[in-house]
Amino acid sequence: MSYVVREWLNLAVRWTHVFAAIMWVGQTYFFTWLDHAFHGEKQVWMVHSGGFYIVDKQKRPEVLNQTLHWFKWEAAFTWLSGIVLLILVYYTGGIMVDESVRAMSNGMAVAISVGMIVIGWLIYDLLWISPLAKNEMAGTIVSYILLAATIFATAHIFSGRAAYMQIGAMLGTFMAFNVWVRIIPAQQQLIGAVKAGTEPDMRLADRARQRSKQNTFIVLPVVFIMISNHFPVATYGNQYNWIVLSVLVLVGWGVAAVIRTR
Repeated sequence: MSYVVREWLNLAVRWTHVFAAIMWVGQTYFFTWLDHAFHGEKQVWMVHSGGFYIVDKQKRPEVLNQTLHWFKWEAAFTWLSGIVLLILVYYTGGIMVDESVRAMSNGMAVAISVGMIVIGWLIYDLLWISPLAKNEMAGTIVSYILLAATIFATAHIFSGRAAYMQIGAMLGTFMAFNVWVRIIPAQQQLIGAVKAGTEPDMRLADRARQRSKQNTFIVLPVVFIMISNHFPVATYGNQYNWIVLSVLVLVGWGVAAVIRTR
């Protein structure tokens, strides 16, 4: 592939990725705000672009003679475009390996990267469907320890830039799979139960809400990683790059916690 073609392909996919992410993150935080607003009100009255809107919240799903709008394709397009960028820029771009960090072939680095993404999702998902998930604080502490250990490992396997993006790819995968594997199926089961005239299992709603909440925390570190390649001295090029990212994950989570209370 010529350099010019690769450059334009990189630009087109990155543009798609960023815009899809804007829509996804915006919707996620809008519904987070909306859910918080219902704590003190039965209805939420809003105005935007000259239109006025009144929104109700159902405590349990009810089938209405209206179109049900799903919010899932933004997550799909963000993840798919992100994977294409990972392949285009990193897997085939020759920047996965830094001989001063660890000597290995590019093929080996790609295999390790893919394996970490797959295994990382399985560990994360199993953790949050295990009994430990009932204690959110304990689950969060274990999740952070595992994440910090993974950040340390990637910083000692890949080049600094690739290590950061590897963590971004893993966290982005967690977010997208939360939507497609846990949130959407749970909501479909709830609606299916109502249509069948049976009592919906509201534990499914709680599980979906928990994963959605986690996405609002995960996204802050992911956005930081997306822009970190513009600041190599302070981030991935720093000799303590894994500590920088581990600390800034906590900073991102703290900011998310503040936003969620507004």
